This record gives sequence, structure tokens and C-alpha cells, in this order.
Amino acid sequence: MQIRISHSLDEVPAADWNRLNPDGNPFLRHEFLAALEHHDCVGRTFGWLPHHLLAFDDQRRLVGAVPLYLKTNSYGEFVFDWAWADASERAGMPWYPKAVAAVPYTPVTGRRLLINPTLSDPEPVRRGLIEAAGVLAREQGLSSLHWLFPDASDTDSLEDAGFLLRMGCQYHWTQPGYRDFDDFLDSFSAHKRKKLKRERRRVIEAGIEHRIVHGHEADEADWRTLHRFYQSTFDKKWGTATLNLPFFRELGAAMGEQVVLIFAGIDGRPVAGALCFRSQGALYGRHWGCEADYHSLHFETCYYQGIDYCIREGLSLFEPGAQGEHKVSRGFLPTPTWSAHWIAQPRLREAIADFLSREQRAMRDYIHTLNAEHLPYKADRLPPAARHVRRID
Repeated sequence: MQIRISHSLDEVPAADWNRLNPDGNPFLRHEFLAALEHHDCVGRTFGWLPHHLLAFDDQRRLVGAVPLYLKTNSYGEFVFDWAWADASERAGMPWYPKAVAAVPYTPVTGRRLLINPTLSDPEPVRRGLIEAAGVLAREQGLSSLHWLFPDASDTDSLEDAGFLLRMGCQYHWTQPGYRDFDDFLDSFSAHKRKKLKRERRRVIEAGIEHRIVHGHEADEADWRTLHRFYQSTFDKKWGTATLNLPFFRELGAAMGEQVVLIFAGIDGRPVAGALCFRSQGALYGRHWGCEADYHSLHFETCYYQGIDYCIREGLSLFEPGAQGEHKVSRGFLPTPTWSAHWIAQPRLREAIADFLSREQRAMRDYIHTLNAEHLPYKADRLPPAARHVRRID
């Protein structure tokens, strides 16, 4: 096996890369990651420098890969390490550059060790990619190496390789087999069901209607409208909008039905919009924006329309985005997420390890409390996927 570094996904045939992503995760597709590079959404401008790891067998076939970037900041990661960076800098140890194995601007759990599923023994490739990432970090003199939102299998492999694990929490909706949205609502307690119905009614009373457009169906006006809403959210929050209109256009053309646009409008005039992506079994909410404040419109556009879509399409999972404890009362379950970290400086590593141990204890207690006391479901209609994470004393 030979492992090399690629600074551009255009060096890799799309079919070869996508063969490593058999479940069609939209964010791991060559088309998504390459579009980020094509339109300067990653690169020197925003401090995401592609250093993708590629593993080839003795017949020069691509058998494994890692989407890897050198970072000169911590923006767009959703695993917040600014306190670590500050501690490192105060100790006279530069934190940047560092390396991250991640999908830029995308806090979605998925595989970070992409391996050809036809291999009879994937472990040598898996171990080789992890070791190659460590070699790159040491040879480049990096402060740290971070794997963000790996799935359970990758997390186990990284822990076995000596990485420190960090636990986070998101809020996911799961589908145990609802017939329709009313059947989903019937699983709620009377009080919570009444509140959710009132939120939906307020949107209808405002004269707002929704329409769903897939990427291959969207026209130029749709993309301009969606980008305007996306940009407005960052303008309001004094953030940096890293994705641009050409990027959205390319995704629509290249990824078709995996791109889902949800528009809210009054008399045919769009007033809000959300951008989602889908795989074979899941919907992922990513961005949202609106031109004015309408009561409960965010909940309807970003949550309820997505749940309704999942039920109609037979999707089993809906991840509406990071953060947002208010999602729990609307049917989303607190769900552990993970990241894995290698820290070059021994003393800093020791301090971070102690912090992560205490943080994980608090996070487990937090998820336990939400599950035990705050879910909106009737006791006999609790989704099987409710995660009762063990409390640690």
C-alpha cells in the first residue's frame, strides 16, 4: 500500500473517490468536496488547506482516503477548541497550523476513514491512514491533529490508536414508522402536542406556504434566493459566509436529488428558505435564512417541514444541524457526537485529557437528564432510538 497527499480532489477521479462512499453520504461525495475547492470556499482565503490522504494498493487502485485539511484558524469546525488554542499560545506554543480530518463547515457524523467496501481486510488500510495522518502532523510540526464527527467505527479505531476522545451533543429526529405527521404528533403528550400545533397554525395564519425543490429542479432564481437568505443569516450574526452562489449552483447540477431546498413564501414571494441534503436514509439540515421575523417560521421551515419530508420519503433520520436545546421539546433526541484529538505537546495533552474526562462526565449527565425529564413523548410512544446515556457518578 502506498499513501500520498493530494492538494486537490480534481487529481482523483470522482468515480474512484465515490466508490469509497457506498452509502452516498452527500458531504463525503467527490462532487461536494471538490465544489468547495472549485469556488474558493476552502483554501487560503478561509484557512482550510486541502491535504487529502490517498491510499493505493499495489495495482494503483484507490482503496482508502481521508478528507484532511491544514487549518490556520478554528472557524467552521463546530468542535470548539479556542480555549485550547489560547492555553497553547499563552504557554508559548503556537496552536496554528493544525490538521483536521473533517468535512468543512459540516457538523455531521460520518466516516472519516473512507475505505473500499470490497476489501476483504480493511484494517491495514484503516491503520495505515491513521498512521499517515500522524506522520504528516509530526513532519509538518503541527500542534495537533483532530478528527471531527467520526462515526462509531472510526471513533473506536482512533481511540485504539491513542487519540483523546471528546463527547458532544446534537439533537436528532428518528423514524420508528410514523404513518404521517399527525401520527408523529400523536406520540406527544397533550401539552407538547398542543404547543406544536399552535406553532404550525401561526405560520398558516400568516399566509405562509412552503414548497420543496430538489437541486436538479431549482432554477437560477431559486439559487439566487437561497443564497440571499443564506448570506443574510451571517450578516445578522456578524459571521462569515464562506459558501457562495457558484458553489450552490454546482451542487444543484452535480448532486441533483440529494440537494433539498425548502422555501417559505407569501403569495408566491419567498420570505425564507432552508438548504438541506439527503442520503439514502437521512435528511440533513444545513443553512437557513429569512427576510423578516415571522412567528414560529424557523421551527416550521427548518424542523417540521423536514420531519414531514422524512415521513413521506421513508427516511429514518433527520439531523437539523448543530446545537439548539429547544429542539428537544419538538421531538428531537439528544444524541452523542464524538471527535478525536492528538496533541503534540505532552503537558498540554495531559491538561486537555483531564478536561475531556470532566467534560464527558458532565455531558453524559446532561443527556441523561434530557432523556429522563424533558422529552415530549408519551411513555408508551418513546422512539426506540432514545439514547439513555449512562450517568457517571
